[in-house]
Amino acid sequence: MDISIHYAFLPHTDAEASVTFYRDVLGFEVRKDVGGGQMRWITVGPPNQPGTSIVLHPPNMDPTLSDDEKRTVLELIAKGSYGAVTLASDDLDAAFAQIEAAGADVLQEPMDQGYGVRDCAFRDPAGNLIRMNQL
Repeated sequence: MDISIHYAFLPHTDAEASVTFYRDVLGFEVRKDVGGGQMRWITVGPPNQPGTSIVLHPPNMDPTLSDDEKRTVLELIAKGSYGAVTLASDDLDAAFAQIEAAGADVLQEPMDQGYGVRDCAFRDPAGNLIRMNQL
């Protein structure tokens, strides 16, 4: 059996800020941009990995959510507790320096973890947690 990751989903709270971050800071390509205004589903991914994408989506589109639930979702996103992704780079320190210089919300500078991984952490414009490992 050959299984691969095709899409992962992260919420966005500002479509333009998210596009700018994933395209201009992380170097991802925008593959699809569907909808309008803040009601957009934006598919991004690394140029050298056409089969793997992140879909940035408006978080409160589920009509079954109450107003209280919608507020809770937005609060969890802002805290970085709703969505997360782990990326990897063959030069973690250079990637981190570029991301930090672009003004990302840095949570952790590159460090060697006790469980054998060297990584860093930051948030995207919505607040989603992004960890990046050294390959």
